[in-house]
Amino acid sequence: MNPFTHLLGKDFDKFYVGFDEHFSQLAKMHSELTKDIPNYPPFNIKKTGDTTYTIELAVAGFGKQDIDIEIDGGLLTIKGSNEIEKDNYIHRGIANRDFTRSFILNDEVKVRNAELFNGMLKIILERIIPEHNKPKKVVINDEADTVSAYAAGNKQLLQEEGALGMVQNQKNKEADKLRFW
Repeated sequence: MNPFTHLLGKDFDKFYVGFDEHFSQLAKMHSELTKDIPNYPPFNIKKTGDTTYTIELAVAGFGKQDIDIEIDGGLLTIKGSNEIEKDNYIHRGIANRDFTRSFILNDEVKVRNAELFNGMLKIILERIIPEHNKPKKVVINDEADTVSAYAAGNKQLLQEEGALGMVQNQKNKEADKLRFW
């Protein structure tokens, strides 16, 4: 069975014949690459609108002064460092250790805001679609109208092509005269 069936749907295998070995290799590579990724602090990624996202990190015990958020290229990195108190704890179950968590962002995704409230760090992201990548409607014209509009808008081009044609015709006539003699 395809290891990606749970992600891609039960009918996915119907359309891709002979890719089972590739899927197995991808699954193996994924498990190898992700086995050393720390799971602290826990986080959520929510899609909050058509083009907006929120990354939430549970950072109890950290203040704004303890957290650094940096964007370098397409890499968003959140680092937290906290002085560990040497009090007389009988049990210390609340994680208060340093962390680094990174996310790769699409080129179109920008960080809009970050806020820390009740131990939850929220980073608000927005995908800004450039005008040239937005869907556009193409108007279908009648052929005669399109040709007329094109010709009317490019009179100079048509005249230049006509002039070039006349020059070429003149050269051809001169060459014919020389061949005749």
